[in-house]
Amino acid sequence: MKYNQLGNSGMAISELSFGTWAIGGDWGERNDEEALRALRHAIDQGVNFFDTADVYGNGHSEELLAQATKGKEDEIYIATKFIRKGDINDPENYTEEKIRAYCEASLQRLKRDRIDLYQVHCAPFAMLKETDLFNTLEKLKLEGKIRAYGVSVETNEEGLFVLENSNATALQVIFNVLRQKPLERLFPEAQRRGVGILARVPLASGLLTGKYTKDSTFSPDDHRNYNRDGQAFNVGETFGGLPFEKGVELVAALEWMKEDRGTLAQAALKWILEEEAVTSVIPGFRSVQQVDDNLASLKIKGYTNEERQRLQDFYTREVHQYIRGAYE
Repeated sequence: MKYNQLGNSGMAISELSFGTWAIGGDWGERNDEEALRALRHAIDQGVNFFDTADVYGNGHSEELLAQATKGKEDEIYIATKFIRKGDINDPENYTEEKIRAYCEASLQRLKRDRIDLYQVHCAPFAMLKETDLFNTLEKLKLEGKIRAYGVSVETNEEGLFVLENSNATALQVIFNVLRQKPLERLFPEAQRRGVGILARVPLASGLLTGKYTKDSTFSPDDHRNYNRDGQAFNVGETFGGLPFEKGVELVAALEWMKEDRGTLAQAALKWILEEEAVTSVIPGFRSVQQVDDNLASLKIKGYTNEERQRLQDFYTREVHQYIRGAYE
């Protein structure tokens, strides 16, 4: 395992880490015992960073992380997120009082004295610009409630605003072979400023596993069902913003990636791991097997310059026009 410095936080985090949305809820059937086994197994394999949020299973994933990391609070870093428990379009949800309450609630569920990385959870651009939340986060940092803070963004424009107008340590960004736009401006600027990048939705909500067909269905409590077209939250969070049927079609054209690289999912993760601006890629998981499958991407062969150019050309020519949930 390689460990990368996360911005100016002093934390060196595993280049492949894990997101915990799937074990918290909104991805169909849940199995807490298997989730805990998977978390502990990941830690045993050298993973030292996990991303969560107070709305994942209404705080359930935070509670699972508390169990899995008990006694290892100084060794295992946890990033959690806030703001979506309230009305994300209401300025009152961004007051110091509300943010402090969110922070204390997460600390209680995590059973920790300090949150390693506290992230704004995809707030509307207007709220990033018009509220005083960054000053509140600076106060929490000075008080030792949080070690560092970051912002999970939906668009490159939001990310560039955060870089210009805050002291954020990290940006969390949707990035995968089907969502390459951050490479143009956002990643170079983050690198220039020494800000870390966490790559989320790296497998496009499972599209890049290559296991789905246009006839595949998802359970009613799975966001890939109820948010397929952005009915519940930003459509970019589901299948990376692609219409499902179009996504399946596009993925079929990427089968060549997995030659000598194991599975398509492992090949897709490897492509992200080789991007120098990315501090850590955070796929989801629900089992020990999925943890191992994702970790296997660390050991497979990389991409030639020609292959990377082929993927960039494919994105520009065939994919970008279909992306929803983002603007430039």
